[in-house]
Amino acid sequence: MPNIPTLVDTHCHIHEAEYLLPVDEVLQRARTNGVQQMLCIGTNETSSFEAVEFAAKHVDVFAIVGVHPHDAKDGYDTIAELVQHPRTVGIGEIGLDYFYTHSSRELQIRALEVQLQLASDNSLPVSFHVREAFGDFWPVIDNFPGIRGVLHSFTDTIAELEKGLSRGLYVGVNGISTFTKDEGQKAMFMAIPLDRLLLETDAPFLTPVPFRGKVNEPGLVKEVALHYARMRGIAYDELARQTTANAKTLFDLA
Repeated sequence: MPNIPTLVDTHCHIHEAEYLLPVDEVLQRARTNGVQQMLCIGTNETSSFEAVEFAAKHVDVFAIVGVHPHDAKDGYDTIAELVQHPRTVGIGEIGLDYFYTHSSRELQIRALEVQLQLASDNSLPVSFHVREAFGDFWPVIDNFPGIRGVLHSFTDTIAELEKGLSRGLYVGVNGISTFTKDEGQKAMFMAIPLDRLLLETDAPFLTPVPFRGKVNEPGLVKEVALHYARMRGIAYDELARQTTANAKTLFDLA
């Protein structure tokens, strides 16, 4: 029997009540496509609770809990309890987003600091959401030495990529890499070291080519992997094995 390489979807939201597809069918399609494990990411207190509950029901699903910068104004008190759940493997998605102002910059920074302290206290990695806010993000991160994590859905510049890599962070790549027309983004994707790359879907969002227009799901992380392998001129098996190893290392997955 050949050793078929497996994949990990390191960022999806299929656990949320608003997800439009039947989750049992979604999970089966993911497994058929070689997706060994899926990480369900919280965006607020309710979503984080749903992620834990969903992960508890599925052996190949784990939870990452936290409050997104958009929702910082609504509070994050229950996250400290949710990080103690045995199916929780990280904190996220947390960070700063200055593209929108659903929560003030001050509240976003405070929420980020509190949740980074939780990550530090519990030795948990972090899934970061950062949009048009790296100027404030890096100084906050640097106040928490030893923090491990991934820059989720990273589409910024090579200069910001290098700052993340210099801090030991991983880089999350999703369907955007399959359809972007931005030459700067394409160059940045090419510059990500293979040993720092994580694959994700961000389902139900950012559906990759050739499934644009459909609801995204974890099984389609295979399309991201195939595209990235072609783009880099490396074997699919090599890409799958390395990114899976990266995910298992960061999130301490068995």
